[in-house]
Amino acid sequence: MAVRAAKAGAAPGQPLAGPGQSMVASGQSFLEPEQPLPQEPSPELLSRLPPDLARRYRAFPLGAEEGCLVLALPEPEDLLLLDELQLQLGCRVRGVRAEPEWLEAAIERYYGAGAQTVQSVLANLGEGVEVLREEEETAAAQAEALANEAPVVRLVNSLLVEALQRGASDVHLEPFEGELRVRYRIDGILYDVPGPPRRLFPAIASRVKIMAGLDIAEKRLPQDGRIRLRLLGRDVDIRVSTAPTIFGESIVLRLLERSSILYGLTDLGMGEELLQRFQRLIHRSHGIILVTGPTGSGKTTTLYAALNALNSPERKIITVEDPVEYQLRGVNQMQVREQIGFTFAQGLRTILRQDPDVILVGEIRDEETARMAIQAALTGHLVFSTLHTNDAPGAVTRLLDIGIEPYLVASTVCGVLSQRLVRVLCSHCREGYRPAAEELVPLLEELPADLPELLFRPVGCPRCGGIGYRGRTGIYELMLVDEPLAELVVSRPSTNELRRAALARGMERLRQDGWRKVQSGVTTVEEVLRVTQE
Repeated sequence: MAVRAAKAGAAPGQPLAGPGQSMVASGQSFLEPEQPLPQEPSPELLSRLPPDLARRYRAFPLGAEEGCLVLALPEPEDLLLLDELQLQLGCRVRGVRAEPEWLEAAIERYYGAGAQTVQSVLANLGEGVEVLREEEETAAAQAEALANEAPVVRLVNSLLVEALQRGASDVHLEPFEGELRVRYRIDGILYDVPGPPRRLFPAIASRVKIMAGLDIAEKRLPQDGRIRLRLLGRDVDIRVSTAPTIFGESIVLRLLERSSILYGLTDLGMGEELLQRFQRLIHRSHGIILVTGPTGSGKTTTLYAALNALNSPERKIITVEDPVEYQLRGVNQMQVREQIGFTFAQGLRTILRQDPDVILVGEIRDEETARMAIQAALTGHLVFSTLHTNDAPGAVTRLLDIGIEPYLVASTVCGVLSQRLVRVLCSHCREGYRPAAEELVPLLEELPADLPELLFRPVGCPRCGGIGYRGRTGIYELMLVDEPLAELVVSRPSTNELRRAALARGMERLRQDGWRKVQSGVTTVEEVLRVTQE
């Protein structure tokens, strides 16, 4: 589709902007629904079109030259619309045709709730916020009063709303000497987003602390709290963590949707054969099933999917977690509270007196918890838990290292699932390419003899926010502890010895599962290498 420009006195084909000033060029065709912007719009350019006007007229700024603003519009030939925009903005306007889907995606991304409210906060607070500079010991009462001002309240709420809209799992607020850095973690990767001025941070920090029930006067010690909100019609739990730094308190907010739809086992990205093996494993009557991986690798999601598959009136399921991230209908869930002595081990003791069939222990952190889990498995219960190890065989050696006898591990652990999360290519903008042999060298040991003729890589479009990826899926390795492996465990093997034996008995490594997803166009070689680096 050719770009069409409309402006009084503008000749067809005339350049829309000078070098470096505009995001468009005459004759360029890029405003299709799934096509990305050729470059990121600067904050200065975005500020020339207020958010309310962008939404009202479905307009988006593309560039500027000599006092003329270039706008993407659904109907740039509408001279009345152009005249009205020129009157509202106080400058000349050029119109460039854009598809409605493209406009909606661009406006949503760059004029989200956070951007609107940052501007409104600046307009409403002006220079009055300067009283809350970090170097000044502002009284707690004064900080609380300013934190409850309507513009600050709207600003904090809008940051959370925008994070939720973009699918972020975490919001990072990081003060530095001359700036406030705001980052969203989306699909496991942190992305910078336009943030408010540094001078607003003390008011923002105080507002977050008030919402989380923390001490706003305490800035020297770390604090943890929780916020419960209803945003965009959804119930959201927010875990708040503050940590003192030399330029102020670093704040991280973890967003957890209580109303999120639980994943089923078939939604986790397991291959058909592995899924069948895992389903048989979780339907055992007793034993310990471990899920391993680093923080943020989806272990809790997998365990919840397993519990959801087992959840029925015939079974009593009890969990002890830290924290309870999602509510499972029909499952008794307990929250660890270490400050009052209610630990995982104490929770397990309580659970065993509740006549359960299936038990979930959020994490095995120490020998006491491990022994309680083993005792539960030995007395006829099916126990699920997690460990922080790099692969499935490492879970066994981890239990041996914390003091569990080899014969107990061999007689209770029936399977270990190790997993990672890889980003999924956006189906609207991914492109095929012929891979070079050197690109695949790190994966050669898992590759078939013939190199593939076609793989896919990210491009970026408005639907994926210009990232090229949208969502995540899992890659897995499942080690079943059958009789030969159990006999090996009794001899206290090293991780390498156990891994070799498991591979000989049919276990596939993480990279092998990842490679299948690369071949099918789900993800990329770079993603698999990123999450499986040892």
